Amino acid sequence: MTEYERRLIDLLISAHPAWRYEHLHLPGLPRWWAIRYKPLRPDQRVAGARDMLGRTTLHRLADALAHHDEILHRTRP
Repeated sequence: MTEYERRLIDLLISAHPAWRYEHLHLPGLPRWWAIRYKPLRPDQRVAGARDMLGRTTLHRLADALAHHDEILHRTRP
């Protein structure tokens, strides 16, 4: 992992603390993963929220997390 990637991970951790982040080198799988610490409610799942997000780059993962936050915002009680 590069220093730039470490800084991006630090930014993701501060902006999206409900997730833990993993970096994998497995052929055919996304390289960067975000995994939720807390399970989702059924209504959040129906709205499209996920427990895990995987993307090929950190920038794409950041975009997916931002979109995910929008979903959760719409499902707040």
